[in-house]
Amino acid sequence: MSHPLLYQLNCRITLGELARATGRPAGFDDVPDALLDRLQAAGFDWLWLLGVWETSPRGLEVSRRDPNMRRALLAELPDLVDADIVCSPFAVRSYAPQQGWGSAPALARLRQRASQRGLRLMLDFVPNHVALDHPWVQEHPEYLISGTPADLANEPHNYAALDVGGRQRVFAHGRDPYFPGWPDTLQLDYRHPALRQAMTEQLHQIARLCDGVRCDMAMLVLPDVFERTWGQRGRAPAPPGLATGSFWEEAIAEVRGRRPGFVFMAEAYWDLEWRLQQEGFDFTYDKKLYDRLRAGSGHAVREHLLAHAEYQRRCVRFLENHDEPRAAAVFPAEVHPAAALLTYLVPGMRFFHDGQFEGRRSHVPMQAGRRRFELPDGSLQAFYARLLELLGRPELREGEFALLVCEPAWHGNASHTQLCAFSWALGERCLLVAVSFAPHATQAYVRLGVASLPSARVAFSDLSSTARYERESEDLLRRGLYLEMPAWGYHVFEVQALH
Repeated sequence: MSHPLLYQLNCRITLGELARATGRPAGFDDVPDALLDRLQAAGFDWLWLLGVWETSPRGLEVSRRDPNMRRALLAELPDLVDADIVCSPFAVRSYAPQQGWGSAPALARLRQRASQRGLRLMLDFVPNHVALDHPWVQEHPEYLISGTPADLANEPHNYAALDVGGRQRVFAHGRDPYFPGWPDTLQLDYRHPALRQAMTEQLHQIARLCDGVRCDMAMLVLPDVFERTWGQRGRAPAPPGLATGSFWEEAIAEVRGRRPGFVFMAEAYWDLEWRLQQEGFDFTYDKKLYDRLRAGSGHAVREHLLAHAEYQRRCVRFLENHDEPRAAAVFPAEVHPAAALLTYLVPGMRFFHDGQFEGRRSHVPMQAGRRRFELPDGSLQAFYARLLELLGRPELREGEFALLVCEPAWHGNASHTQLCAFSWALGERCLLVAVSFAPHATQAYVRLGVASLPSARVAFSDLSSTARYERESEDLLRRGLYLEMPAWGYHVFEVQALH
């Protein structure tokens, strides 16, 4: 699937709003066909349902008694009540659909309705940790990173004491190496071969219910990252037959052995994206592009787009997601369209978040079961409608991407370094995209390349406006296409030969 479009829905928010609208509980069967029809009409290939799995009663207690969490929720929901506070969807107790939303057959019916519209279903897999009351605490405590009473006393934010078979045992909370532990989770021990096989079986179970998985914090279970995070913690007793190889290589190969078309997407950071792609992931988050866009540097964005073509094709491009603040709150109105074009008109999976099209500004924490009412931003809605039309063009789905060289318009003018220009070609069809990603005007000559120029006059019709320009091929080959653009300006040209 070339450069697919993915749409993320938060199940709790969506089903909660449906329940309040109808005055009765809502489940998977209540997701309206009209929503799926809209996604189909907009050209989406994937629907990612966030938070499908059964979560933890103990995790819910943690969320409701955490004063910091309550303050964060109050900032977004001033009328907060306890019923609005839910357990994090990443404190998974079992990979069975959340009670009250319908059974696995109800989820299968939703998947079938989506499939009839060309939409594949993506669900979550949380490899690094489990809920505080996961059955493995009692049945397989050896699967968890253990600690000592001294660990608990010295790092109470990273450890918890739990009753196991009538005696207290200390276990580590799930964590990454740069932040305190997540207090509603327990850390899995990926040195244990039986744990690896058990997690692979969980993947097989998920794969029966969907077409792909988004793997939460996928880099944390890489052997060297795991070792750096945990060091000598939990080493006594060492698991039998210590496992040292890559879990992902083994698990992805095993799952694909049964389901060859199953898709793996990794949430990934720390420059480990390419490595995870080599270990079998189809797509990996591209947080680096997002960070460079937030920094407002066209030069840095252009440098990022120089990466290997295969790497870029497998990047997940986003302007917001459930972990990041809302794009409408981060990017000023004059910057937002330029940032969106540089996110979604380059190669890779194009990832959109529920509420992004409407310009929502309130970020919903994962422990919130409700979001505040917001009026839609009409100008952003219109912009995204035009963007989705563009993304339906065959050049942007099946064409060949090329980053173009931008040269100074005159000696001493360095503004060209903030201009990003690239083309998409498919047969005789060609698009040229240019974005001035800077708070000042830019001028440049853009080298189009001999292969993209017919031997005739060339017309450049701007699909983002009504402008149309004609230029001589000879001049374009000799000097390039001259562009003078305002701050945060952009063009999406359809390039056509004139005979």
